[in-house]
Amino acid sequence: MHLHRTDPALLVGKLSLDDVDRLLTETAIRTPAIRIAQDGSVLPESSYTRSATLAGRPLTGLVDARKVAALFDGGATVVLQGLHRYWPPLTELVADLEAELGHPCQANAYLTPPGSQGFAVHSDTHDVFVFQTYGTKLWEVHTAAGGLEKEEVQLEPGLSLYLPTGTPHSARAQDGASLHVTLGVNQLTWRGLLRRTVDRLVAEVPDEHLPAGWLDEPALLAEPLVDQLRSLADRLARLAPEAVVDAEAERFLTTRPTRQRGALHDVLGVRDLADHTILRRRPGKPCVVAAASAPDRIKLLLGDRVLEAPAWLRPALEDLRGRRELAPADLSMLDEQSRLVLCRRLVREGLLEIVR
Repeated sequence: MHLHRTDPALLVGKLSLDDVDRLLTETAIRTPAIRIAQDGSVLPESSYTRSATLAGRPLTGLVDARKVAALFDGGATVVLQGLHRYWPPLTELVADLEAELGHPCQANAYLTPPGSQGFAVHSDTHDVFVFQTYGTKLWEVHTAAGGLEKEEVQLEPGLSLYLPTGTPHSARAQDGASLHVTLGVNQLTWRGLLRRTVDRLVAEVPDEHLPAGWLDEPALLAEPLVDQLRSLADRLARLAPEAVVDAEAERFLTTRPTRQRGALHDVLGVRDLADHTILRRRPGKPCVVAAASAPDRIKLLLGDRVLEAPAWLRPALEDLRGRRELAPADLSMLDEQSRLVLCRRLVREGLLEIVR
């Protein structure tokens, strides 16, 4: 367990009580973006959802604000799940955290009424960062091996908590309602990396049939199996670690959720983009230049996709990576037409946004 204190304003604005009220009562939020728990049990969705139709087609799992309010008033905790997918302040925070750590991250929020506890003592299969945005909550954290010792800490806005994987904990709201956000870090593991590496090599093995009759004569299978295993071991031994790292980086940096707030404005504005138009790197958007299979090509890893480009653009892209804001004219190593074409493409691809 680790505690950190900071300026409350830095985190409180990420998700306020008014924000949660608006999500629950003024939007068409649906399950599984919400679940409700009380006294350690998750309540059935039917107790807080309703159905409707849209253009003649059924909509299920819609949150019924009246039912949610009644359950909250009765002591139930409202859990907002996957906020990094639809709440912009947390989308950007999670994107920045993923870029810093190199691990997939997620954001949930827990709204608990006064004096209530949503979940009993439990542990998570991932690391967790917790920060309070409204009210206070008393956390009970089991610190010793086997959970025999425990500490209590009261979180308030400005105080955040880190819990390593597997730390038993529980939390209870105090005299007032409590709202806190959890950032979960779903760690990539050595086992996963090795499995993905070996799987790529195994995929190259011819998918031929095993010899008929091997049940009666196991040597029919055992002898060629030795050759297959030796071949796989040889290819593993020849594998360059740098190539494995590059493949893992590309996998991670092309499978993140699409983050392109303001894209419609950019689609309209890019038509008038000029040499002195101010552009900005989109928050949380990675930009990694990597070698492509062809020597005259490079790859640009953009988080949710990979973009190929001519290798002669590498100096301009490397320069762009180091800037927070720029105008096409700043890429003076390119002629005007080339840098305008590049910047327009990167706006459309979501790496850059037009400063309005």
